Amino acid sequence: MNAQLADELTQILQRGTITTVFQPIFAIDRQQILGYEALSRGPQDSALSSPSSLFSCAMAANKLSELELLCRETAIKTFALLNLSGKLFLNVSPNTLLDPDHPKGQTLSLLKKYGLGAHQVVIELTEQDKVDDTNLLLSAVEHYRELGFSIAIDDLGAGYSGLKQWSEIQPDIVKIDRYFIDACDCSVVKREFLKSISELAKATNTRVIAEGIERPEELLLLSQLGINNVQGFFLEKPSAQPSLQFNSHPFEDKIITRVLESEQDLSMSIGWLATSQLAVSHRITCKEAHKIFEKDKAQVSVVAVDDDNKPVGMLYKEQLTEVFASHYGHALFDKKAIGAVMDCQPFIVDENEKLDSVSQQISDSDVDIRRDIIVTRDNLYMGVVPLKHILKHMTEEKVRNAQHANPLTMLPGNIAINDAIEQRIYNQLPFTLAYFDLNHFKPFNDLYGYAKGDAIIKLVAELLREQCHASNCFIGHIGGDDFMVIFDDDNALPICQEVAKAFDLLVCDYFNAEHIKAKGYWSHDRQGRACFTPLLSIAIGLVSPDVAHCQNAHQIAALAADAKKEAKSRTGSYVFECQRTQPAAPLYRLDQYQA
Repeated sequence: MNAQLADELTQILQRGTITTVFQPIFAIDRQQILGYEALSRGPQDSALSSPSSLFSCAMAANKLSELELLCRETAIKTFALLNLSGKLFLNVSPNTLLDPDHPKGQTLSLLKKYGLGAHQVVIELTEQDKVDDTNLLLSAVEHYRELGFSIAIDDLGAGYSGLKQWSEIQPDIVKIDRYFIDACDCSVVKREFLKSISELAKATNTRVIAEGIERPEELLLLSQLGINNVQGFFLEKPSAQPSLQFNSHPFEDKIITRVLESEQDLSMSIGWLATSQLAVSHRITCKEAHKIFEKDKAQVSVVAVDDDNKPVGMLYKEQLTEVFASHYGHALFDKKAIGAVMDCQPFIVDENEKLDSVSQQISDSDVDIRRDIIVTRDNLYMGVVPLKHILKHMTEEKVRNAQHANPLTMLPGNIAINDAIEQRIYNQLPFTLAYFDLNHFKPFNDLYGYAKGDAIIKLVAELLREQCHASNCFIGHIGGDDFMVIFDDDNALPICQEVAKAFDLLVCDYFNAEHIKAKGYWSHDRQGRACFTPLLSIAIGLVSPDVAHCQNAHQIAALAADAKKEAKSRTGSYVFECQRTQPAAPLYRLDQYQA
């Protein structure tokens, strides 16, 4: 090791000449700052000013633990002095945690010294360090967790253990390595990786942060995948004076605004299926195009673009082969631009066009199934999608949705309802859940028969579709006469009131005149006793859960079920708004031997 660098490191450690800069982590769906990652820098005029040089030198000098403690204190002290809100993200090497000479309880002591609590700190374990004793690491992590710290895995995908470490540590947060963020919008492999991580995070109730974002297109894709916690130079560079509030400027770009204004269903957008394919200038000659196809026998088409990279046509290998196969074909076309041969009216769609809409356009225009669709982003060439891939994906989606739909109403069933709720919890998006249930449905079914019972259920489904069509909501059919609607706007109460009013008016058509006049009929209860049963009515329970304090769909469904029970306890059709927003505290049974 260089003696001069060793001396510089010793001076830095003795004098404490470390500077902390902070990079905000933005929660774009909630438009707020989630927290700040603390990044350490050496003295500006030193050869150890950069963090890579600084920590490499410390590792070589066997002083990594000492350096990390200094960086940690500087970060905590500066975070407190700047009065930053949210979480403080501290980078910690797993090997430092396992170092027997590393002082225990130092972090907690430093937090107390500068007036911070453990709940404000996230311990980031970098995944690039190889850890030999996994059990020891798990014990160290559990120790920090018991003290109140949150645990994050940094640089997911860049290091030694990857998903194994995720599985064993069960972190609160994972930060995706910047390699998978860089140009992720242009790579199918990276996009699929990010999609898998997002799904895994939902299943394990883990928060995901994407770091290293440098382009708006990357941010767009991440937002569409539901990865809404982000950091990077495009948003804000590390600074000694970071933003104290959410900075909306980077998100004002047209491409980002589309995400913030409306949630995109990527899996059903054409851009999701697009793959990069060779594009050439529309000015190249047919002879030059022929050489392209000869060089790559697998290439069957090329996209022709103008000088601004806007697609103007599609040249297929078979078209060129057919032209050259004719007498004097080469003589006539070799020097001509490909515009003389190519399809000058290709099928071009924007990346956000929904697949069902594209499918309808295909049917209406009678397009050759062997052809490709050109996909654009802001009118510029992005990629292509074979028509057969679109139809295959559409079929798979329809089959998947049909498997989980209620066969009577064709509305999404329990699995889809739970997924929709879980997605909102994961993204911390506020919503209102309405639980619909019919009063006195069983005696009606027994008296009037199952055919009329099914007709009533279909009536409720149609009323929900009709009343909710103009609102941003999700309609699901739990089963039988139970329905749920998730409202993403503020229209839940008036819409539910309209549903109840319309139901009371229309349900009379399903009773005979005698029962309508008597406002009910005689039937038998579950114990076989004769009783007077009122006409059908609808009970609706409403709840607006606090997504920050609800861990899963079952807790929120339980709140809605309680609200529905209150509505059923009232006479006639009734909408009950539950004021509780969080799950009830668990009840603990006292030990039978406790005095």
